[in-house]
Amino acid sequence: MGQYLNSIQINFIAYIFKNVLYLLTIKNFTITKKNLYVIINLYKERINDMKLTISENLREQKCDVLVINMFEGETTSQELANKYALEEDGFKGKFKNTYLLQTYDKIPARKILVMGMGKKDEMTLDRAREIGAKITNKIKSIHAKTVAIDFDEMEDYIGAVAEGLLIGDYKFDKYKSDKKEEKEIEVSLNIEEADLQYAEIAISAMNMARDLANEPAALITPTKLAEIAQSLGLQTTVYSDYELEDMNMGAFTAVAKGSSEEPKFIHIKYQPKEAKKKIAIIGKGITFDAGGLDLKPASSMLTMRDDMSGAACVLAVMSKIKELNADIEVHGIIAACENMPGCSAYKPGDILTARNGKTIEVDNTDAEGRLTLADALCFACELGVDEVIDIATLTGACMVALGTQAAGIMGNDEELIDNLIDAAEDAGERYWPLPMYDEYKDSLKSEIADMKNTGSRWGGASTAGLFLENFVKPEQKWAHIDIAGVAFLDSAQKYYIKGATGAGVRALLTYLLYESFKLRQEL
Repeated sequence: MGQYLNSIQINFIAYIFKNVLYLLTIKNFTITKKNLYVIINLYKERINDMKLTISENLREQKCDVLVINMFEGETTSQELANKYALEEDGFKGKFKNTYLLQTYDKIPARKILVMGMGKKDEMTLDRAREIGAKITNKIKSIHAKTVAIDFDEMEDYIGAVAEGLLIGDYKFDKYKSDKKEEKEIEVSLNIEEADLQYAEIAISAMNMARDLANEPAALITPTKLAEIAQSLGLQTTVYSDYELEDMNMGAFTAVAKGSSEEPKFIHIKYQPKEAKKKIAIIGKGITFDAGGLDLKPASSMLTMRDDMSGAACVLAVMSKIKELNADIEVHGIIAACENMPGCSAYKPGDILTARNGKTIEVDNTDAEGRLTLADALCFACELGVDEVIDIATLTGACMVALGTQAAGIMGNDEELIDNLIDAAEDAGERYWPLPMYDEYKDSLKSEIADMKNTGSRWGGASTAGLFLENFVKPEQKWAHIDIAGVAFLDSAQKYYIKGATGAGVRALLTYLLYESFKLRQEL
């Protein structure tokens, strides 16, 4: 039978077998059709239509398309392109403009694609990613199967181009009945092996997060998130409803009461042999947010499957942490539940007690994410970690302030915040620091509890951050990232298609990589 299986199918079978063996080692875990479905879908998220390979003799390579670059005001590396694109048709090389020409066997490649790079002094890592995504879209549109990318004066940016190629290959069409099956595209480029490996790790993780946030809420439930966490091959503990009451997680469990879906508190741990630092990353895990009894308008619920984008980010990062080989102990924490208006739902005016004993007056049940994060932050601060980072689609106020171009960031340690901003920028994400002025605290004051869960509508993102700070130990370094505006797009933007973006994945992977490198330099 083996002669009828291609390499992808053989790898698929091997992957399934390996993960089934692992899952059988988990206490009280039984292999069911549902669990196999989780494993199979995780594998599917690792397969792209595009395969990137390293090659040095790109101009001599026989292929469907040779992609070359052209900066504004300069010429290309191919005389054929210079003659027809520049001299005859006046191609200028403006950013992301393209010119395609047949070679008629004058060079080994069948066609040349000239990629406009814009002005040389305006090139950045993220513009290079946009270039990569544009190439993917173009070569798919002309049905090329073998491609060589030969870029001049782009040595510092070729890794970002590779990332863009893979980002541009993403699609979420699994529920379409009329989709066309695309054959694998082989792309060769001159790139360092380490850069290619990182591009594949980062974008594979990013795509996993995008898939999770794009899936319907009926499928991605708290239980499903727990099953995915348990399939990652890391030390994982999942606490269920009755255990959470004993853990004094009164804020988290209150949010879950209006849904028939059982809440799950997930703790994933990556522990290298000689960890030089410990970091906890917390992802908001509201798998569907109807607003609770303070019900959202129907139009506002349409994309609320994405309210677990923070959890998707954490799962994606933890799925690749072994491959980073970081010298850092990393804890992934998710408080997963739905926020629904069921008959047992928590109510405006309720008083909740968080894990650290602080009491909260419920002013609005649609400010639920901060309640689940409150108990998660308490839990993380008990782990003895050096830093705690939470990432959440937390406030519409952040989206109003920063739009879809940047996430907000705040916290109690400027060095941590600055390092996250720098890592995010290198990774292709933007974090903008928001203030945490003491004056904002006044709007959180309650006459009957330690605080309310909402404050004034003005400065809402900062007020939410100040609320969360109540559940962080004073000596604990902490940063909060609000990805409400960047996690899910209503229309295509830059190299993203409409839908989930995998916000935070590349930034956190890059941050962990940078921190690990700094620790090794200190030895």
